[in-house]
Amino acid sequence: MKKTVKNRTDRKTYRRLAIGFCLFGVMAAVIIGRLARYQLKEYETYQSLVLDQLTTETTVNPKRGKIFDTNGIVLATNKTVYNVIISPHDIIKLNKEIQEKNSDDNKENDIHFDWTSEDGSVSYKGDLANEFIATFLSEILDVDYDMIIKKASLENRRYEVIKQNVEDDVNSLIRDIVAENKLGDQIYDIASSKRYYPYDTLASHTIGFTNSDGAGIYGLEAYYNNVLEGKSGKYIKAQDAKNNDMPFSFESYIGEENGYNIVTTIDKTIQSALENQLEMTYNDSMAGNRVTGIVMDVETGGILAMATYPSFDLNSPYTLDADSQAELDEYTKGSDEYKSKHSELLFTMWKNKAITELYEPGSTFKIITTSMALEERVITFDTPFTCTGSLKVEGFAKPISCHLHSGHGTLPYRRGLQQSCNPALMQVAALVGKSKFYNYFESYGYTSTTGIDLPGETRGLYSSIADFSNVSLAVYSFGQTFKTTPIQQLTAISSVAGGGYYKTPHLIKEIVDDDGNVIKSFETDVKRQIVSSDVCSEISEVLEEGVAGDGGAKNAYVKGYRVAAKTGTSEKRDKVDENGEKSFRVGSTVAYAPYDSAKVSGIIVVDEPMNGAVYGSVVAAPYISNLFSEILPYIGLERQYTEADMETLDISVGNYVGESPSSAKAALAEEGLGCEIIGDGDTVTSQFPEAGSTMIKENGRVLLYCGEGADHMSVTVPDLMNKTADAANKILLNSGLNVRISGATNGSSATVISQSVEPGATVEKGTVVEIELRHLDMTD
Repeated sequence: MKKTVKNRTDRKTYRRLAIGFCLFGVMAAVIIGRLARYQLKEYETYQSLVLDQLTTETTVNPKRGKIFDTNGIVLATNKTVYNVIISPHDIIKLNKEIQEKNSDDNKENDIHFDWTSEDGSVSYKGDLANEFIATFLSEILDVDYDMIIKKASLENRRYEVIKQNVEDDVNSLIRDIVAENKLGDQIYDIASSKRYYPYDTLASHTIGFTNSDGAGIYGLEAYYNNVLEGKSGKYIKAQDAKNNDMPFSFESYIGEENGYNIVTTIDKTIQSALENQLEMTYNDSMAGNRVTGIVMDVETGGILAMATYPSFDLNSPYTLDADSQAELDEYTKGSDEYKSKHSELLFTMWKNKAITELYEPGSTFKIITTSMALEERVITFDTPFTCTGSLKVEGFAKPISCHLHSGHGTLPYRRGLQQSCNPALMQVAALVGKSKFYNYFESYGYTSTTGIDLPGETRGLYSSIADFSNVSLAVYSFGQTFKTTPIQQLTAISSVAGGGYYKTPHLIKEIVDDDGNVIKSFETDVKRQIVSSDVCSEISEVLEEGVAGDGGAKNAYVKGYRVAAKTGTSEKRDKVDENGEKSFRVGSTVAYAPYDSAKVSGIIVVDEPMNGAVYGSVVAAPYISNLFSEILPYIGLERQYTEADMETLDISVGNYVGESPSSAKAALAEEGLGCEIIGDGDTVTSQFPEAGSTMIKENGRVLLYCGEGADHMSVTVPDLMNKTADAANKILLNSGLNVRISGATNGSSATVISQSVEPGATVEKGTVVEIELRHLDMTD
């Protein structure tokens, strides 16, 4: 019986032990499985968690890509600057060491600080490192002293930024003081990169700028930010919770990838020429709402220049231009109104007017209407139209006026376009019809954006096809009541200039790496052909005739070149003046050259001219002329002068001093110039105008002074303002003065708008007076 009981007890014990061993085995298996999982499958995850607690990461910023013009000139690059940093841990440690030495009478105290600023206004002499550091850094870096003191008191901190983007010369001064006072552990710098624009304001609205973090926020800098910015690297190092290096070695470096460079289609020379002309028309016209302009490569759609004036400094983008600052100064500084106005003026200054602001294109759109009619063969340039000064359109209460209220009479359409006759255009549009007109309107891009590679392009304002009435057809025909952007308008005009092909405008030619390898090229993007090349050729010929003759765009004439151009003026219907009148206008001019094989096209838009003249033919066309006279020879097009051009060509006066009067006279005659010999000496001792002076050949005379007794003579400059070129030339000739002519030398109606020497001034006889001519007898 006892044995039976014992056996039962043993079995129970064995069973319990077995169960215990099984449970232990299961638990061991779970633990081993978990360990295996942690060691094998999730090793990297948990290693990362551990390292996150033991390591510090320092971001290594890549170099932002450069921006080049089409010829490889750097427009945006990077400049090495420095972040000045203090180590509070080491400052506190140094202070303790100084205190210990000062309290040890047996040791000579050789640690102290003695510094005075260059102008002597700030100084420090003492033994507290934090105060010394705060004193000289606050003075040199122009930062707050108390801020440095506060940061220097943060225990167990080794990295506190005092100032970012410190220029090299300032940083060098700090380094000298640090070295002299053995503060290398307490103060150090880290090289960084700052965006730098070598030409300050050049193409500011197009290039754009970056924010404090180095990211592009405007212009090309923003649009191509992902191309330019590159990828950051990392430097990982093991440290304990007090930022001390760990007793084992762990370092890892993940290299940064520099951004790619972009080569633009912008040509710095053409960009500068455009900006000069915009500044001139802005000042001359006293434009109330800025001016803008674009130059385009007709063959590719590449933007050679794009600008808005006033511009701003890309290296200091938060500094207002002079006119904006003057407007801000009218508000009380620090007030809510001041702050609000400051923000408004900044954002307005940054806006690229060429792509973001809408305007009615006015008569420049007549080129587009004409192309529709010729393509549909509803007219020829010989088709007659009658203008009585206005035209009654079904659905509109009053007759719609022509700019020439007395009317143009009956004239062939060729003359109607050159004279910018509104009734002729309205009749032409009626022949095209609403449906076809609207289809062409869409094809020319007016119902969409152009797709230019810049942020913020604005879509135009226009009627839907459902709301497109007979009145809409009539007023659209001459560019009124719908709105577009300058880039849309020039793209459409360039389609006509380029044989009817619509091309996407663009600003980038290539993306390249630092070794010059091309990562991506941007080819010409031809979207469609809208009208035939023959139609475009006909239009270009008629436009050029108008510029060279007596058309509305004759102020766009360029001596030696055949330019096609059209001017326009539109009313700002959504803005009234202080009297409640809609008096504000927008004057503009579009042009391209050569007219029969266009290489470049251009547009200038003057918003709210306030200095008398408001017409595009006056406030924009002369500046298009100046612009083209500079850029056409630059791109390699040779001048071909007409006989009329030859009469006003400049000639450079040679040097005749030292020659005999007879040989000097003969040499001048060979150049086509007359002379007047003064004195009876046998050698020319002086001359006027001096050698190198320029004047027109016709009626030009050089005074040759011979002998010591030959006295120079003086004359009074006459008033030439508002005189024609012929009249001014005769007056100057009779006064014993020479002339040089700039501006509109085509036609006989141009008058003097400026003279280089003030009327009534006393000058030497033979002085060259430059006069500028302009046609003022047109409207558009």
